[in-house]
Amino acid sequence: MRQPAPPQHLENKWDTAHAAGMSEPEKLLYRSNLLGSDKRITNYGGGNTSAKVMERDPLTGEMVEVLWVKGSGGDVGSIKMDGFSTLYMDKLRALRGLYRGVAFEDEMVGYLPHCTFNLNPRAASIDTPLHAYVPRKHVDHMHPDAIIAIAAAKDSKALTQQIFGDRIGWLPWKRPGFELGLWLSEFCEENPQAEGVVLESHGLFTWDDDAADCYALTLEVIQTATDWFAVQTANKAAFGGAKHTSLPSAERSAIAARLMPAIRGMVSGRQHMVGHFTDSAAVLDFVNATDMQRLAALGTSCPDHFLRTKIRPLMVDFDPAKPDVNATLAGLAGAVAAYRADYTAYYERCKREGSPAIRDPNAVVYLVPGVGMITFAKDKATARISGEFYVNAINVMRGADAVSLYQGLPEQEAFDIEYWLLEEAKLQRLPKPKSLAGRVALVTGGAGGIGSATAERYLREGACVVLADIDAAALAETSANLTDRYSSDVVRTVVMDVTNEAAVAAAFAEACVEFGGVDILVSNAGIASSAPVQDTSLEMWNTNVAILSTGYFLVSRAAFKVMLSQNLGGAVVFVASKNGLAASPNASAYCTAKASEIHLARCLALEGAPHGIRVNVVNPDAVLKGSKIWSGDWLKERAATYGKDKEGLEAHYRERSLLKRSVLPEDVAEAAYFLAADLSAKSTGNIINVDAGNVQAFTR
Repeated sequence: MRQPAPPQHLENKWDTAHAAGMSEPEKLLYRSNLLGSDKRITNYGGGNTSAKVMERDPLTGEMVEVLWVKGSGGDVGSIKMDGFSTLYMDKLRALRGLYRGVAFEDEMVGYLPHCTFNLNPRAASIDTPLHAYVPRKHVDHMHPDAIIAIAAAKDSKALTQQIFGDRIGWLPWKRPGFELGLWLSEFCEENPQAEGVVLESHGLFTWDDDAADCYALTLEVIQTATDWFAVQTANKAAFGGAKHTSLPSAERSAIAARLMPAIRGMVSGRQHMVGHFTDSAAVLDFVNATDMQRLAALGTSCPDHFLRTKIRPLMVDFDPAKPDVNATLAGLAGAVAAYRADYTAYYERCKREGSPAIRDPNAVVYLVPGVGMITFAKDKATARISGEFYVNAINVMRGADAVSLYQGLPEQEAFDIEYWLLEEAKLQRLPKPKSLAGRVALVTGGAGGIGSATAERYLREGACVVLADIDAAALAETSANLTDRYSSDVVRTVVMDVTNEAAVAAAFAEACVEFGGVDILVSNAGIASSAPVQDTSLEMWNTNVAILSTGYFLVSRAAFKVMLSQNLGGAVVFVASKNGLAASPNASAYCTAKASEIHLARCLALEGAPHGIRVNVVNPDAVLKGSKIWSGDWLKERAATYGKDKEGLEAHYRERSLLKRSVLPEDVAEAAYFLAADLSAKSTGNIINVDAGNVQAFTR
């Protein structure tokens, strides 16, 4: 088993000149973003920061002390000024007189809005009292792996003393909230020399009266712990040593591509889930380890970890020395059902009067020896972040078990965090999912006008999209455009020739590894050629048939395989053409191939219906804008056919239509959205003409 790389030094990125003109709140923002930019310091959404600032009261005009603290649900790495809550410190201090004890902990959160300064709408987090009652101006609360490894060790108090002496204190586990804030206040009063504290099974608090010094202190404390672990774990085999050997990278991806659609189908009962696959060195070390099952079964320790990953993962039965994916697939249904039953029993054991209803009982994290880790969540970002959090948990287990004995949170404590009414309230505040949330679409011809417009329409409705195209340069440009507007989590690309059977299979495998499967296929790749029949070469004929008929068959077959594996139904949308129904002069190869597409769709609608797979067709006409087809000889050839110049052809098409309107890629995309969405859940085998009206193409 490989040893972890030597720790890299945490760089102090504070720019004194840059910060010189900042107000204290601006310095808080600067510090927060610097801390959150390094995942060794804190994970996404983890930890919080604060500053106590003198502000002018808008009512009295007097200067008052105001607590600026990261608001509920924010992320310090990406937070803006409006992400901080602001509260009167005198009112926060007054809350101490209202506190009735641990049994009434949650009611204190209801008082926080009464402390709001300047009508700030940002909700205060549960950690607000911890920041308020530390008698220093600046406070950082971070979740670095090195510190949580100390916090999660059986003898974490002794380790904290050994590493930091009296400089950094230690407090036993207590759920975040008012009581813990009072504990921290008492600790500060009794230990005025202390610069921070390790919270058992939780994280690190550090403080100072200067923003830059507080930032530097936080880095220094984390670096001290990191360096100490590097010395203690040198030449030690992690996790009890290796039990399995990793398969080669290509094999790992191929196995993940087969497992993920099957798992996705099993866990998407309440909503479509999106997958993420990780086979980093840290993950492979863990899934291959002798002690993996023992450690994984203990569950995670830090609340932020198990809120994202559930308390423990599902360990997939797979032997990389004798890889039998079919056997693993055969056993998955039983393993998933057993996990659900175990989670339900955990809920029943631990629930309290008034607990929220049981949530999705499926696992989030799936560990596969020799292969890696799969995570599933409601969207790609959450699936990715859940994987990142479990890597944090792996790092914590590695450190804690190497120097002591790793321990997870007690089951009841874990439940009380997971089903905390305040956490439930946060979930209830989330916006309603968009219409394609959790869906994965693969769009061929994705770099063209219709393909990119359709992809954007799907992205707007919450889908993940794989853009497939033979034109690598155009694909990269389209991807960059969509990624800038919809994030890198939800857009993927694959260079693919639809006539190449192996390339098509590889593209769908890539979609499965990246997102867990495919729900929507938009078969849109195309070419066009124009010539009188006597001038139509066999090469021209075969090229049209290969791309527009055989290509549509190949991508549909691949989509059906994935959709059947998922058992979630699906939607296939063919972008055909008015020419598939209405004959055109000098276009026999193109029209015939397009007619073949339409009949293939009818056949697939019959085959797919028993499995909930719907197959429908959009028939556009004369979509010139953004079309790569119209940028080549087709434009010149069609202009010649109708006796027009290039500039007059669009006007010709518009005027020949019944509605006298030009057809745009966005118009076709709207039809493709309708046919993919649940709006058309009872439609299959249909054709929607988007041609501004052409009597020859009427379907009846």
